[in-house]
Order: sequence, then C-alpha cells, then structure tokens
Amino acid sequence: MNTTTELNHDHRSSDEYNEKHSAKSVVVVGEGQTEGLAKVEAVQRVWGPKSRIAFWVGIALISYVYSLDGETTYTYQTYATSSFNQHSLLGAIATAQAIILACMKPVAAKIADTFGRAEAFTFLVFFYCLGYILLASCTDINTYAAGGIIYYVGYSCLEILIQIIIGDVTNLRWRSLLSSLYSLPFLVNWAVASNISADVLAQSGWRWGYGMFAIIVPAAVAPITITLYWAQHRAKKLGVVATNINDATGEVDAPRIVSNQPFLLKFWNFLIDMDALGLLIFAAGWACLLVPLTLVNGAYTTWNSPSIIAMLVCGGVILIGFVPYEAYVAKIPVFPLAFFKNPTILFPAFIGFFDFVSFYLQYTYQYSFIFVTRDWSTVDQNYFAYTQTLALTVFGILTGFVQAYTRRTKWLLTLGLCIRLLGVGLMIKSRGAHGSTGFLVICQVLQGLGGGIAACSSQLLAQGSVRHQDLGTATAFVLLWAAIGNAVGSALAAAIWRDYMPKQLSQNLNGLLNSTEIDTIYSSIVTAVTYRSDEAVYNGIITSYDYTMKILLIVATVVAVIPVGLSLFVKDMYLSDKYVVHSFVHI
Repeated sequence: MNTTTELNHDHRSSDEYNEKHSAKSVVVVGEGQTEGLAKVEAVQRVWGPKSRIAFWVGIALISYVYSLDGETTYTYQTYATSSFNQHSLLGAIATAQAIILACMKPVAAKIADTFGRAEAFTFLVFFYCLGYILLASCTDINTYAAGGIIYYVGYSCLEILIQIIIGDVTNLRWRSLLSSLYSLPFLVNWAVASNISADVLAQSGWRWGYGMFAIIVPAAVAPITITLYWAQHRAKKLGVVATNINDATGEVDAPRIVSNQPFLLKFWNFLIDMDALGLLIFAAGWACLLVPLTLVNGAYTTWNSPSIIAMLVCGGVILIGFVPYEAYVAKIPVFPLAFFKNPTILFPAFIGFFDFVSFYLQYTYQYSFIFVTRDWSTVDQNYFAYTQTLALTVFGILTGFVQAYTRRTKWLLTLGLCIRLLGVGLMIKSRGAHGSTGFLVICQVLQGLGGGIAACSSQLLAQGSVRHQDLGTATAFVLLWAAIGNAVGSALAAAIWRDYMPKQLSQNLNGLLNSTEIDTIYSSIVTAVTYRSDEAVYNGIITSYDYTMKILLIVATVVAVIPVGLSLFVKDMYLSDKYVVHSFVHI
C-alpha cells in the first residue's frame, strides 16, 4: 500500500548524515515514480549546507539573468521587425512563440521527471543559445522568426523548471513566497534594463542585444546545473538508490535501475510518456487555427483566401480529433483525465487562459503604441513598458507573505482578478494617446497589482491538490493553458491590428500621403515617428493608433470578466507547513 509521510529535511552535513545512515537511508519510489524524480529525492539526501547554499545562489543568478533577458529583449523586437519592414508580423511571431511556449512546458516537465533536473537544464541551454545566435545573425524576417521560436523552446523550459525545482524543496505555506522572490531581480532591472537596452540600441544595435545572451545564459545556468550533477553523482556513489514498493505486500523490492535500459528504448518510452504525438497534434491544431488570424489583412490577404480557409478548417478538425485521440489512443495523455475532474486544477488553468488572452490583447502592440504616440526617450519608454512587471513582482511577493500568514488563498485570487479587471477597463478611459502620463501609469500599476496576486494564488492552488510525482505535470498543465491564452491573445491582437490599422491610416492620411508612404508607416514604427515634424500627418497617425488600441482594450476588458467568474468556483485549501510527499517512505 502506498504511504504518505512527512519529509523531515536534515540540515546536518552530508558526510555526517551518510556516516550514520548510509546503511539505512534509501529513497523509496512508489507507483508512477520515474528516474528523474528518484534523482530529486536522492539529491536531497546527500545535500549539506554548502550544496544547499550553492543551489539557492544558482537560483538567484538564473532569476537575475531571466529578468534581464525579459526586460531588454522585448524592446528589441519592434526594432528588429521594423528593420525588415515587417512590423505588422510582430503579432504572428508572438503567436507562434506562444504556441511553442505552451507545448514545451509538458515536454520540459517530462524531461525533468524522466531524465533529471540537471539534464533538463542542459537541454534548455542548448535551445536558448541556438535561438539567440539565429536572432543575432538573421538577415530576413523568416530567419528572425525561426530564431525567436527556437529561443522560446529554451525560455519555456526555464520558466517551468524553476517553478518545479522550487516546488521540490518547499512546502505549500511558503512556496508562493519563494516563487515570487524568484522575480525579485525585476525590481532592480526595471531601472537598469531600460538604460542597458537604450545603450545597446544606440551603440551596438538590436543584434548585439540578442547575441550577448548566448554568452550570459550558459554562464548563469552553469552553477545550478553543476550543483545538481554533483549531487546526483554523489548520491549514486554513496549508494542512495531508488527502490520499488510492492503494493500487494507493502515490502520494499529490489532497487530499480532505470538507467540500465538501452538509450533507444529509454527514449522511446520517454516519447510515449510525454505523449509526443498528442503534443504535436495539439500544437498543429492551434497553429492552423491561430496563425491565419495574424495574417489576414483586407488589403493583402482576405478571409476568403483558399489558404486561410484551409488552415482554419484543418485547425478545427485537428483539435476536434485531438479529443478522441487523448481519450482512446494515448497511453499517457497530455492532459490526465483526473485533472479535468479536479476543479482545483481545472479552474486555475482556465483562469490563466482567459487572463492571458486579456493581457496579450493589449500588451502585444503596447510598446509600438507608446513609441509612436509619446515623444519619450527610449529609457522612459522602457520604464513604462515594465511598470506592470514591476507591480507584478512587488505585489506577488507581498501576496506570498499574506498567504503564509492567513494560510488561505482563494479570496486573494478573486480580489486580484477584480483589481486587474479594473486596471484594464480604466485604460479605455485614459484617453489613449492624449491621456495623462500619470493616469496611464496608474492603470499599469493596477493591472500589475491584480495580476501579481492572481498568478501566485492560481498556481499554488493547483500544485497543492496533487501528489509530488504529479507536481511537474500539474504545473505544466496550468502554465500550458496560460501560454495558449498568450497565443490566442496575441493572435486576436494581430488580427485586430492588421484589420483596423491600415484602414485607419488610409482614412486619416487620405490626401496627405500616397499609398506607398502609408504602407511604409504601417510597416515600420521607426518610419512613423519621422513625421513628428509634419503636424497634420502625425496627428493622423496618432488618431489611427489611438482608435486601434481602444478596440484592443475594449475586447481585453470583456475577456477579463471571465476569470473573475471562474474564480468563484475554485475550492479553497489550507496551506500547511508540512512537506507531504505521496507514495514515499523515509526509512
């Protein structure tokens, strides 16, 4: 029979611990346990104070670089796409990246569970670097898009791996706080990154802005990867092994040596375990359904184009076919049926989906909007762009403290979503391009406040309702639906932008510029701001941007109502101090 016990973390040195307990201490692995999870438990048995310090220093280093990456490279994409006169494709690239972001999360979780946490970090560094090398060296929009997609493979893996390894070593009461502290460097980089990106653009150009991270990321990930590899090697050397529990007798069977399997057999089992075909079907369906939304434009590509119709029909058919495949064919489905029966997992996932749809409806072209309509310096533009991230970080950390004190989080989830809805709605009343800077900033702060509270609460509720061996899968499930929301929001934003902006520019600049000049303004924000000296033309450009952004905000506000309603159906839970790990025995 599977047993649930508390894991008491031994803070003595690993040498002293193993001297006294090496003959007795084993990691006992119940049904469903994998080699990667066995490594996690073995690692925790051999860690001493120094290795734990190295672990958290590694987390801190990764968190800083992850923050610096996110707060600088977002700025470069508008310049990069404009340099190829393809600014309107920003939404299409963002949609493709979001689909990769979604579908790689289960893959990353399964790699971490099957092969180990250290191996998963090695995997992500490869794709991170390859993507940034392509971005830095690209000569056309196609190579740029390919580099962005490959980079997002590594980015997606890093995002979920950090959440998983923090979940490995924390209890429910403090997990949200420690996960929020991972975002602490945003408080520093909010100011620093703006100056860095401005200097990079002024002196080296956007290519070096991408390229330098191909050097920085491996250096930042190395400490924690080396620490984990060292601990895995030490556990193996000291004989801290994984064994099976016989469910019939309750006795410990002989050690299970999964690593002795032939590589090809192990890899084949890995593909089955992560449902590789199911993920491919899922990704293809969403890609066929969403990418056409980003490509349709009344002047160039229309809804009745054969290619657009074919993609939409194929996308719908593939996603419909995905359901019976998962139900009857897949041995280990991407989405376990038990998750859909558990409202504490299901509703946080759907809340994340609709919340991200709302967020990316306004965020995808927000920097472009500010760049054109506000005569701010690059540094000031970046300060504004990351105001919401700053608020997310601050209030996410405060939420962690509140959760630890009250030991409840459902009420925080509903409160956060209501505040975020208020922030999105007020943006409509900010008078857009002609609104005061203070009011625009307040709206961003409100959205960050609500978003920080809601994000910490929804993920914690999902993680707290599953066994330890399901922690990675449950985390991936919630983050996957949030990333699909990212894709849908980006696609809708691109569809609205490509539909309204050309019409608005033609209407407001009619008689002032010819069609070729209008197309150039539409294709490049850098060209758009060169007309600031021509008041009539510039006012027409501002009016076009203002009208299109208001449409995006109205749709975003309507969508933001849905998560508030869903939060009312989420079950609350008590946040315990205990390290409870199902199907484990410590002897």
